[in-house]
Amino acid sequence: MGRSPTGGSPVRTAVVIGGASGIGWACAQALAGQGYRVVVADRNAEGAAARAAELGDPHSAAAVDVVDEDSVATLFEQTGNIDAVVSCAGFSNIGLIVDLAVQDFRAVVDVCLTGAFIVTKYAGRYLNDGGSLVSISSLNGRQPAAGMSAYCSAKAGLSMLTQVAALELAARGIRVNAVAPGFVHTPLTEGAALVPGVVEEYVENTPLGRAGTPADIAEAVVFLTGASWLTGEVLDLNGGAHMKRYPDLLGHIMKLAQP
Repeated sequence: MGRSPTGGSPVRTAVVIGGASGIGWACAQALAGQGYRVVVADRNAEGAAARAAELGDPHSAAAVDVVDEDSVATLFEQTGNIDAVVSCAGFSNIGLIVDLAVQDFRAVVDVCLTGAFIVTKYAGRYLNDGGSLVSISSLNGRQPAAGMSAYCSAKAGLSMLTQVAALELAARGIRVNAVAPGFVHTPLTEGAALVPGVVEEYVENTPLGRAGTPADIAEAVVFLTGASWLTGEVLDLNGGAHMKRYPDLLGHIMKLAQP
């Protein structure tokens, strides 16, 4: 933990992986607002650099690919001591299990689960005692959706990875938690939002009556980074959608494809 340029209180450092857009960018902004020196890390190196420039000094950018262990190791080695890590990298595809190519299934699992494991591995090595790791999971970790076998499976696995890591790192006071959002308007969900009926059906099945925003998720992430007696939690943050049912995304897409 470094000292502030004026020699005052120690400067806390946060690494936000997937920080160039969407939920990750909202988290980077929120943590910067809490006084963290933020490293905006993303596979999109140019986007990360632009975001870090928006934040200004002392924030910085880094390129990282979560499926490449050497890339993740380099990020953490170059950053040094860290107080908080937010792991946001992820993507999804769609297709029935009987039709989905194995490589397409593996591609999602590689990013959403194996990538999360690699980040957790190095976060566990470089986080200061008492630090915090927060991963972004999904409502689909507990709520199935036809056509999303890879994403649902990966996010369900991330929930258990979170709890195992919480057990293993507890001796050093490191807290490991996850946020499981419902439908949030981000670049990742732009395609689904364009399919007629998807957002409407989601909102119909959300007791609080709206989709989420990246700022909603960032607020929870900030809470988790500071909650000193909370670990192993997968926080459902979806307006209550986990109590109802998931939209028929595949059905809406198939209707769209009909002549």
